Order: sequence, then C-alpha cells, then structure tokens
Amino acid sequence: MTERAQAVLTLLRDRKIQFDIVEHDPVYTIDEMLRLNLPHAEAVAKNLFLRDDKKRNYYLLVVREEKKVDLKALKEKIVTRPLSFASEGDLNQLLGLTKGSVTPFGILNDEDRRVKVLIDQSFWESLIGVHPNENTATVWMHIADLAEILEEHGNSVEFVEI
Repeated sequence: MTERAQAVLTLLRDRKIQFDIVEHDPVYTIDEMLRLNLPHAEAVAKNLFLRDDKKRNYYLLVVREEKKVDLKALKEKIVTRPLSFASEGDLNQLLGLTKGSVTPFGILNDEDRRVKVLIDQSFWESLIGVHPNENTATVWMHIADLAEILEEHGNSVEFVEI
C-alpha cells in the first residue's frame, strides 16, 4: 500500500474512527469494482471529478454506484455554470490523484481548498465504501465520519439529492 493510503488509514486510526478495509487488485471503473464481490456492495461510491465551463469551480460528486448523473440537472440544483468532467491533469494537480483512483480522501491533498464535495443524499446516515487514495483497497466507514474529516480539512461538503 502506498504512503498516501497508509496516511489515510493512520488518520482514521488516530481519530478512532471505526472502519473496515479490504485490499484488492487495482480497479479503474465501477464495473471492475463490482466484479470483486466485496462486502457492502450497496455502499460502494462512484466519484466524479467535475468542473464548471470556466474552470473556476471544481466539484467532487460522490454518488451510489448504480445512479446515473445528469450534469444539467446537477448544475441547476447547485446553481453553477455548465458542468463537465475535469481533466486528468486537473485531477492530479488539485487532488493528487490519477484516473481510476478518484476518492473523497483526495480532498486531503487539496491544499488550496478549491474543490467542493457534493455527496448523494441517499448516503445520509449510512455506510460508504471508498478508496483510501489508491485503487487497490476499499475502506468502509460511516458517511458522517467521512464528511467531518473533509469539512475539518476546510473543504465545503454538501449533501444533494441525485
């Protein structure tokens, strides 16, 4: 496991946050993730790194794996400019992540606190499964603990209906 993933696990342990972790082969898509037949498949999150058309606002959208995302509807819901997927260069520059390893824990690498986190309301008061900054492991934890970590880092976190 990489140093970044170990740092996430250390943070969780230091904060005495209850979590489970499963190490697995690298996965790059939600379909590959589901083929692993991991526990709590219903809690697996799909993470989309988005930006507005002027590259002024960046968003990390965290939704349940089975949900389809309508970017036009999301734009209206969060009152922003037209949305599209951010580039892999932006992903690496802002969150220190590569394609296939997008995770809310990447927010901890956002030193300028530029990325707003949008979490699917259906995760409210439930378990969530996300990568610990690398795609060779999945961590399951309570969404409230994850949201608290991200907010304490200084990034905005909002629950939205998707």
